[in-house]
Amino acid sequence: MRRIALFLGATTIALAAVACNEPADTHDANVKAIKNIETQWNQDYVQKDADKLAAHFAEDAVLMAPGMAAITGKDAIRTSLTQMTSDPAMALSFQASKVEVAKSGDLAYTEGSYSLNVTDPATKKVIHVHGGYVTVYRKQAGGTWRAVSDIATPDAPPATVPSAKAKKHAAAKKRHGR
Repeated sequence: MRRIALFLGATTIALAAVACNEPADTHDANVKAIKNIETQWNQDYVQKDADKLAAHFAEDAVLMAPGMAAITGKDAIRTSLTQMTSDPAMALSFQASKVEVAKSGDLAYTEGSYSLNVTDPATKKVIHVHGGYVTVYRKQAGGTWRAVSDIATPDAPPATVPSAKAKKHAAAKKRHGR
């Protein structure tokens, strides 16, 4: 009986010691860090510095932007950002409406809205696009946060492809001079 009491006492002390050694809750600090990153990222877009912009991404990141195929890898993202920032009319800003950090403290995401001005390559006119985004962050080995997935969608629905029936109707109107 004495052994059981000693065992239970030792177990209680060990559990109490482990509980005291748990890391402090870093949720608020992580949320603040993510918000600070996005503030800096916006400033980097104002400067149009593709290297600084690409530095926000992890090596294995994926960027999905409207009208383009998914871009995978930091180097490919940097190349795309270099092209994008060479447009004199390019201006991008975004604002998170939600920042969530996993309890584990190693993953986070933001969602919000963006506003983008770019030159339309076909018309050479400046177009304004606005929409929503989701960016997923992963904490790196050194404790810094990097985007691993950055996805943007425009608010306007994509142009619809005419149905076969609509195409036939249009062709018939054209043949009959209407």
